[in-house]
Amino acid sequence: MVAEILAVGTELLIGQITNTNAQYLSKRLNDVGVSVYYHSVVGDNPVRLKESLKTALSRADIVISTGGMGPTQDDLTKETVAETMGLKLVLHPEIYQDIKAFFERVNRKMMDSNAKQAYIPENSIIVPNNNGTAPGCIIEKDGKIVILLPGPPKEMIPMFEETVFPYFEKMTGQTIGSKMLKVFGVGESEMEMKIIDLIKAQSNPTIAPYVNMGEVVVRVTARCRDANEAESMICPVIDKIRERLGTDLYSINGETMEEVVVRLIIEKNISISVAESCTGGMLAAKLVNVPGVSKVFEKGFITYSNSAKIDMLGVSPDTLETYGAVSRETAIEMVNCLIKKTGTRAGISITGMAGPNNMTDPVPCSTALSHIPDKPAGLVYIAVYLDGKTECIELKLNGYRERVRHVACLNALNLLRKMMI
Repeated sequence: MVAEILAVGTELLIGQITNTNAQYLSKRLNDVGVSVYYHSVVGDNPVRLKESLKTALSRADIVISTGGMGPTQDDLTKETVAETMGLKLVLHPEIYQDIKAFFERVNRKMMDSNAKQAYIPENSIIVPNNNGTAPGCIIEKDGKIVILLPGPPKEMIPMFEETVFPYFEKMTGQTIGSKMLKVFGVGESEMEMKIIDLIKAQSNPTIAPYVNMGEVVVRVTARCRDANEAESMICPVIDKIRERLGTDLYSINGETMEEVVVRLIIEKNISISVAESCTGGMLAAKLVNVPGVSKVFEKGFITYSNSAKIDMLGVSPDTLETYGAVSRETAIEMVNCLIKKTGTRAGISITGMAGPNNMTDPVPCSTALSHIPDKPAGLVYIAVYLDGKTECIELKLNGYRERVRHVACLNALNLLRKMMI
């Protein structure tokens, strides 16, 4: 079955909010065997909404609309859909009482305009809303299915999970199982060549690689009856991919690099500290974003300037004068000084040139080095210490400032991961 997601709301068109509903719905519909072929967005205008709905119904079996279900005059989704499909709006007394009870529960006055939310297209299946006043509905007519849901994700998501997803499960009799494999340290083209025979031979499960901010993701998907069957179909494919990619494959469950690394250092009881220059605390932030890291994470230093490297870590002024802040020698000395200060089993240092914020605004990571031609933007040195052994890598990264910092952190964590395993 083919579906189209139709988002209603002028605020989406003018960029006031991001349409996260479409992303969420696309994933969950795919999980239940419904193929999403189209996304469309239309403002709060009944003429254009009617045109968009007619177009969607002409090319899809299912249309899921989000937004325009509120009590105000510009919330016209229900009215427009009912008119387009030749249906009457019918008052549901039980929904009216639910809305009234909601306002009593939150100690707010119910306005007359809220009553219109109790009107639903005739012969619809009600989708209850336990987190707001706008119920949804499922309309089945002339071989088409139109589902109306409110726009706020905190309302839409529970409504979809509690009523709409089970509705599709019963209809399709199948589910989609998938695993997200994360690969780092190898480019997309090189990775694809290593598994190209598996990709060419795919049928069910399918294999889909794509790039995501410095790493490669491989999605292995099986269409089947239930989760257990999906697992039995997917696991042999993952085993074959693992044979080809080795340690470059760092997760088979969609975990982030920091989640994998934190799990490893907790399992091995390895204490860790970090010293950052161009990443400015991003590495520490990634680590502390993982629950449980407090068992092993000791300290983090942001030593952005030369004086901070000297005063906070104890890096020699001679090293900075001779080799510069962005150098292999400085990175190694930073991590060695870090270990002396903290006494942790593991340490990471990062120093580099983060580069421009965008293509027209070159902002060097260290202003002291902006005049040095052999220190280009994206040049980063990472040193990792683990139980008496130190390794250092040089990176020449491309992209905007945020990307350089992010990818530098991934490389730092990946180096520690590989040293641990």
